[in-house]
Amino acid sequence: MDESPDFTTEDTWRVFRIMAEFVEGFETLSKVPKAVTVFGSARSRPGDADYRRAEELGRALAMAGHAVITGGGPGDMEGVSKGAFEAGGQTIGVCIELPHEEKPNPYLSRVVSFRYFFVRKVMFVKYTKAFVILPGGFGTLDELFEALTLVQTKKVPPFPVILAGDDEYWDGLLGWLSSSLLRRGKIGPEDLAILKRARTTEEVLSLVARGSGA
Repeated sequence: MDESPDFTTEDTWRVFRIMAEFVEGFETLSKVPKAVTVFGSARSRPGDADYRRAEELGRALAMAGHAVITGGGPGDMEGVSKGAFEAGGQTIGVCIELPHEEKPNPYLSRVVSFRYFFVRKVMFVKYTKAFVILPGGFGTLDELFEALTLVQTKKVPPFPVILAGDDEYWDGLLGWLSSSLLRRGKIGPEDLAILKRARTTEEVLSLVARGSGA
């Protein structure tokens, strides 16, 4: 029995796969203008209120001249992409390879897929001029706090981080950040001020324009 090591599974060889993903991502996304990155739930379905709002947002962003980046999947990501795509905008899907993940949605003008989450995160941040966060689950909140941390620590130039949607979803989180983290001195007022609230599509567009100089 051949017990020689499988070098393709060794960490040192995995570096080449990671490098290849960075190269592919940089080459693909460097060809598009800085975009508005939108995160949201993958569980919304066509016809749902959240899906319709995402579609409206994507359409408005495209009509305002913004390219749109999403995670490329279903739900709100599809709704945003559909709205932007049908309005003639550029829609970029920055996808992740998962065992049970659905294929990229059909409303993408460019698609780039990654095996590693951390490579994908770099692409979201490097090529964005604003983050818009729609109501979502763990993945959405992960991207939210990643962006907040990078802006807070000045690892990236400041850009708008916008919580979009209804108060019922966001009030609990904002209340906890203020009453617990801020009150206990874990964050400062300037950190909390990184977050912007937008209850309507028009407010999102205004914050994007002010924050990105568009």
